[in-house]
Amino acid sequence: MNQTPKTKVRARDLGLPFSGPTGPNNAITDVEGVAVGFRTIREETPRPGRNLPVRTGVTAILPHAQSETPVPVYAGVHRFNGNGEMTGTHWIEDGGTFLGPVMITNTHAVGITHHSTVRWMLERYASTYETGDFLWLMPVIAETYDGVLNDINGMPVSEADVRSALAALARGPVDEGNCGGGTGMIAYGFKGGTGTASRIVAFGGRDYTIGTLVQANHGQRDWLTICGVPVGKHLRDNTPQSQLQERGSIIVVIATDLPMAPHQLKRVARRAAIGIGRNGTPGGNNSGDIFLAFSTANKQPMLHRAPRLLPLQIVNDEQLDPIYVATVDSVEEAVVNAMLAAEDSGGTPHDRLKIDAIPHDVLVDLLRRYGRLAV
Repeated sequence: MNQTPKTKVRARDLGLPFSGPTGPNNAITDVEGVAVGFRTIREETPRPGRNLPVRTGVTAILPHAQSETPVPVYAGVHRFNGNGEMTGTHWIEDGGTFLGPVMITNTHAVGITHHSTVRWMLERYASTYETGDFLWLMPVIAETYDGVLNDINGMPVSEADVRSALAALARGPVDEGNCGGGTGMIAYGFKGGTGTASRIVAFGGRDYTIGTLVQANHGQRDWLTICGVPVGKHLRDNTPQSQLQERGSIIVVIATDLPMAPHQLKRVARRAAIGIGRNGTPGGNNSGDIFLAFSTANKQPMLHRAPRLLPLQIVNDEQLDPIYVATVDSVEEAVVNAMLAAEDSGGTPHDRLKIDAIPHDVLVDLLRRYGRLAV
């Protein structure tokens, strides 16, 4: 399910003063050709022989989703803090491209997700991979740890679940909070998960889009800052979830239709650190803060079939500052959207903890006291 239910509140609905014009859905899918799909697994009763509930899933992001042939995209990555995994990044660093979906799941599901995504690509692009070219596939698989709310050691994600996320790929509004890979995630001691946002940037006489999707599972309560207000310091109490130390991660995926080269996309990915930092995290030692940026412009055939000289249009490096600002703004808002859309999770007799979502009324009251509401 990709459609955001109308009952899910987003940051701007509450009057939070995020700046900059957004795309029509304020989502990564505002970037032309980018689709998102989810498989969400929620089982409040443990599976046979297990002690914990299952709350996990898979998120799929596909550039050029309408294409029936694989399309490489220029990309860049940045590791702000490396206690995590994102596959394929060595080749992105060297070759500047990746091919196929970006998948986000839990830490112990990276293997099955990679295996299943390769099989899906072989089937979807069969006419390409049955030519005897000995082509190899290296999709991008990223993870964060959901073992507080999910039976992660039971390894509940299956190939069918991965395929379900890929089958659900769609444009338009994107679900947030407890969905897909974000189902069991925690951010700043509150329920976290999937969040998204976008920005429109005027460039060279036309509008371009920067879209962000995060899987937010990072931070601790006393660090949390929203719109410049030290929210976490006001909301820290004696509950176990309020006292949780940094043990999670955040994955940030940034898409754009701006024509950018790999070195520029790496620089854009680096700015995600500033975006998540606005919400208070210093990039804790136990966090995997890993960021990917890609461009859907400069559409090329697979390189082994491309001409020796490739046409390439890129933005002028001297004009990148508005792009950096839009990236930082969208990342900051996507994290808050993830937390606001999230719902309470846990608290059954089978759980270690109950993790509450951030209370909207308390948050609004705090921002009003600090004079930070837009309405």
